[in-house]
Parts: sequence; structure tokens; C-alpha cells
Amino acid sequence: MAKALGIGIIGAGNISTTYLRLAPLFKGIEIRAIADISKAAATGRASEYSVEARSIDGLLASDDIDLVVNLTVPDAHFDVSKQILSAGKHLYSEKPLTLSLKDGLELQKLAAKKGLKAGCAPDTYLGGAHQLARKLVDDGQVGTITSGTAHVMSHGMEHWHPNPDFFFRPGGGPILDLGPYYIANLINLIGPIRRVAALTSMATPTRTISSEPRKGETIKVTTPTTIQALLEFESGASVTLSASWDVWAHHHPNMELYGTDGSLFLPDPNFFGGEVKLAKPGKKAKPVKAWAHPFGTPNQKHAAGLMANYRTAGLADMAVAILQGRDIRCSLERALHGVDVMISILRSGEEKKFIDIKTSCTRPEALGIKEAKSLLKKN
Repeated sequence: MAKALGIGIIGAGNISTTYLRLAPLFKGIEIRAIADISKAAATGRASEYSVEARSIDGLLASDDIDLVVNLTVPDAHFDVSKQILSAGKHLYSEKPLTLSLKDGLELQKLAAKKGLKAGCAPDTYLGGAHQLARKLVDDGQVGTITSGTAHVMSHGMEHWHPNPDFFFRPGGGPILDLGPYYIANLINLIGPIRRVAALTSMATPTRTISSEPRKGETIKVTTPTTIQALLEFESGASVTLSASWDVWAHHHPNMELYGTDGSLFLPDPNFFGGEVKLAKPGKKAKPVKAWAHPFGTPNQKHAAGLMANYRTAGLADMAVAILQGRDIRCSLERALHGVDVMISILRSGEEKKFIDIKTSCTRPEALGIKEAKSLLKKN
């Protein structure tokens, strides 16, 4: 049995630097080549990280590539992912998996037909903080989860991203861009979702870019930028999710879960680390003692200080799962359920009614300290 899968990347944009920089931390994966529709972009990134630059067709035909990571823009995800699977390669996609349930189901059918595996980000719920929360839930520290709240709100991406256009087109927006982190973590903690309802809107029809190099340009907004959603889980729990790029400031916490025996307070699911708090009946919330989970250890400087960043953990888990013949935590089935939920939220906003979710999935297997260490080259 091979010790690692040969990895190719399609898409040499901003996110590719994260994969290329962090992949060497993990077992099971060796990034060997990168391709992009822009030959110059692929060549530049390949030179920066000492991998090969290949054409897209060349990469897909390469015998040394077992699994291809799709890092293209969201509205290209389906076409590129289909191309990857059709070429006989395992697939790992950045989020969202697709922009429609129909396309996601087609990828699922194609992967099954080809005997291939497919996975999808986000993998941040594998972080030390969120897996600590998972352990508390599994250990019964909050009893049965009955409800909760989640908030992801800011004033958008045009203030920092060099090319923010796609964030404000169909396929972008706060639900499809940031919602995957929150929904994946809710599935991790509570399980699959039964139905959703939502109100959606946009504050302005245009946005003015304030970041370089396109400062001052105006872009059209063609997708909702404020979404107030209600999620009903198969377990009976209900969670409100507020996602907006029309908010300058707020004091809402990222995520709170309320159970029959206590309340759980979680950090931002967009990140791996952070503080988890627990409130028992009649008591104030107190920080839970941090555990020695490797994916909660700060390893990167951030504007707000040191942070834990282990993106690529989901890819590594998928590769090791393929080699060992076990379940993939960031599986296509869970990503597909997430797409179903997000698309249904947007549809509910248009149709003004509850939408039943057509898909389901299981909770992923927890990733404890021992399991996380087993994915790292040094532990």
C-alpha cells in the first residue's frame, strides 16, 4: 500500500498558497503539480513552492497524480470537478461543492460509477476548539441540544480582496461563501438538517472596491447579502443563522448551542482554534480547559494575534481514509447535504416558505487528539 497519494492542484489563486504551505505538515499527501487556466499563474505559484507547473489536461493525464484539488472560483467548481472525476482522479474541492443540488448529485453519481472518492472543504470543524465542543456534546455535558444561534456578519470582501466581484454574484454571498463553515460545524455537532426557512435581502445594488489594485471601481450585487435563516434538524433542534455582508459592527457571538443540561459557546467556525465556554444550569459560562489537540495549537501570525491554521487537514484525512479504506470526514455526502441546505435557504428567501431538505448524512466521526496526531508527520 502506498504511503501517500500524489496530489495535483487546479487553480493558482489566493487559496492555493494555503494548501501549498500547509500540506507538508501532513501524512498521506504529496503535492506534485499545479495547473491553472493562466499558465503564468501556475508557473509563478509552482516556482514559489517548488512543485511542477503543468497544463490542466497534462495534470489530469499524469500517472503520478492520484487526487486533484479543485481550487477554482465557485461557479467553475462543477465543471472542473466533473473533469477531474472523468479523468479517473479522486476529487477534493474547495467549498462550496457545487452551486446546485442537481450538479452535486451528478458528481456523486459519477464518482460512484468511476469507483472514485470525493471530498470537500471546509475542514475547520476538525480544529481543536470545535472537536473539544464535539467531545463535550458527545459526553453529554449539555444534555440534548434543543436550539442555538449562529452569526457571521461583516461588511463584505471588497475592502480587502483584490478581485471581490465573484463574492457578490450568484454562487457567492455570505451563505455560499461563509455558510459552509457554520453548517459543516452544526452537522458535526448536531447532525443533518430536515428543513429551512429564510428571509433574504441586499442593502445596496452596487459595491465600491476600496482595496488595491482596483480601488474605486464599482461592482454589481446580484445575490442576497443579508440572510436570516431558521434551521430545523432531524434531531428536533432548531438553530437561527444570520449571515450578512451589510453590517459594519455587531456584538453577536459566533455560535451558541443550548441543551437540556447546559449551554455551549463556540468560537468562529471559520478558524480551527479559539475558546470554548460551557454554562451549567444556574451557573455562569466558564472557559473549558483547553486540551492538547494539535489542530488547536497556534501556528500562524494573524492581525488579531497568533492563530491555529491547519487547512489541508480535510485533504489529508481524505487521503489517509482512501489508503486505509475508512470513511472520509469531509465527505461528498456531507458537503452535498450542506449544498442542499444552503441552496434551500436561498430558495426559501425567494419563495417565502419552508423548504424540505432532500438529502441527509451522518455526523462525521469525531477527530480526537490521537486521531489528529496520526495525520501529522511530526506529533
